[in-house]
Amino acid sequence: MSEENKPLISNADPDRLSDNKNCSTRFPNFSDSSDTSCVHIDGEPMDNSADTFKGIYNEKQTYNPLLNRTLENPTTNVDTMIHLLKGNIGTGILAMPDAFRNSGWLIGIFGTAFMAVICTHCMHILVYCSQELCQRLKIPTLGFADVAEISISTGPKQFQRYSKCARRIVSVFLVITQMGFCCVYFVFVAANLQEVIGYYFIRLDVKWFLVMLLIPLISLSFIKSLKYLTPASLIASILTISGLSIIFFYLLQGLPRTSTVNAFNSLSTLPLYFGTAIYAFEGISLVLPLENNMRTPQDFGGISGVLNTSMVIVTCLYIGVGFFGYLKYGNAVKVGSITLNLPHEDILAQSVQICMAVAIFLSYGLQFYVPMNIIWPSLSQKLSTDLTMKYGEHLVRIVLVLFTFMMAIAVPNLGAVISLVGSVSSSILALIIPPLIEMATFWNSGISKVTITKDVFITLFGLLGFFAGSYTSIVNIFQKK
Repeated sequence: MSEENKPLISNADPDRLSDNKNCSTRFPNFSDSSDTSCVHIDGEPMDNSADTFKGIYNEKQTYNPLLNRTLENPTTNVDTMIHLLKGNIGTGILAMPDAFRNSGWLIGIFGTAFMAVICTHCMHILVYCSQELCQRLKIPTLGFADVAEISISTGPKQFQRYSKCARRIVSVFLVITQMGFCCVYFVFVAANLQEVIGYYFIRLDVKWFLVMLLIPLISLSFIKSLKYLTPASLIASILTISGLSIIFFYLLQGLPRTSTVNAFNSLSTLPLYFGTAIYAFEGISLVLPLENNMRTPQDFGGISGVLNTSMVIVTCLYIGVGFFGYLKYGNAVKVGSITLNLPHEDILAQSVQICMAVAIFLSYGLQFYVPMNIIWPSLSQKLSTDLTMKYGEHLVRIVLVLFTFMMAIAVPNLGAVISLVGSVSSSILALIIPPLIEMATFWNSGISKVTITKDVFITLFGLLGFFAGSYTSIVNIFQKK
């Protein structure tokens, strides 16, 4: 086997690699990085002084990271597409009719398509920069926070000292995003259970359903292995597909003319549309872990690659549910989820609410897995004995679930929470950080003015949505109260 085709960096001698590159710092070993798993988990920051990368940066590379990955359980193209679809289709798609009400159906269609193009392009940026940095460093894979840190370390000199800060920012917003999803899941399940139980038995405040869900969700959070979460995710996927099929069955019956709803809506509600729509494109944190775990990662990109194919399907579903949901129910669209508009007296409609509630409930453990595995490693270093480690981890899990519970109690307005989470965290991760990473990665490699202009435009668009969406969502939350 030729030298460049040896599969694992872990099989190589780190000292030999470091010597060959004339680095003053020991070559960082990413082979054990938890970012190579199917869920993005960030560990401690690496040593990233500029000297570490100096000898590597300017050298012509022949290393191909795609050919040097050894995976225990690689995923096929179909597996990866399913994960991408599941990662992007959650509570956000059910809120799209509410988003279209805030924008108008014409703005909703073209705005969603426009944001889909930008978000997908930013996903491609992230993958491309990751592969470029892997090639420079001669390592097989990198995660989101790794890419942010190394790109700044090898970017403009005046910003290199902020590389560890870049890692922390990505990690913090990953935690905020995932905890926000958990909060939304809490409210979503409670709201749908309230509708069904209220019809057959007694109508209770949604907060009582949140209390009832607390113990089951704490129990679910104690599942530590993805292996044991897989059956729950499979069941959730089946229930989601079944629920969406029945939702379309209701939406496509007796549709009125488009003249009965607004093509354009007030500018004051557009930020709410932005927050909900960007929340729906919630799969940015999964892109690198999924690409890293593919059997044929070269099929991930490209015009007809796995990523583009998946995002076209996702975008069509978003536009379909948003447009037909708004056309069907008009301004009577319930805030947060189209399932709340379905006829309460129909068994089939009630089955949709139960299906989607159970699916989202089962997905809580997977969403919770990410922030727990970002937060716990840093906390565990402060504990010395096995007993304190064991009970400390249990306590952290309980506290994090209680935090999402308290947030859900404080803001049971599902639509406002979705818009706020999307505006604050999803816009940072999906729109603002990727173009900044691209500029930093290729700053010393002759990046074109066209690319810089494009990246600046996307960043400004993300910042505009971040500030306008966050402000409008917060105001909306207090107005509802």
